[in-house]
Amino acid sequence: MIRKVARRIVESVGYTVIEAENGEEGLARCRAAMPHLVITDWNMPVMSGIDFVSALRAIPTDRRPRVVFCTTNSGARDIHKGIEAGADEYVIKPFDDASLISRLAAIGAA
Repeated sequence: MIRKVARRIVESVGYTVIEAENGEEGLARCRAAMPHLVITDWNMPVMSGIDFVSALRAIPTDRRPRVVFCTTNSGARDIHKGIEAGADEYVIKPFDDASLISRLAAIGAA
């Protein structure tokens, strides 16, 4: 459900959306064609969001994508851990259009 909401929001600001079922699939898609924006959850099957973002940031690329964590992990320690892994921004679930768009705008992605 959250993926559907996020998809609708980012499409409304002009992005073409490609989804992945888990972090491993997401990495494969990023290796094939590096996106401008990645929105990821912290808790995913196959690999955690932290592991996904760390691996994403290790991929050599000329275009570093903006990365936003969308998660229920709302503690200060979690937020710092996500940013340290390579996320540019963090939005707490559940979120609405305004909160996600404001986070995207803060990192120049909306």
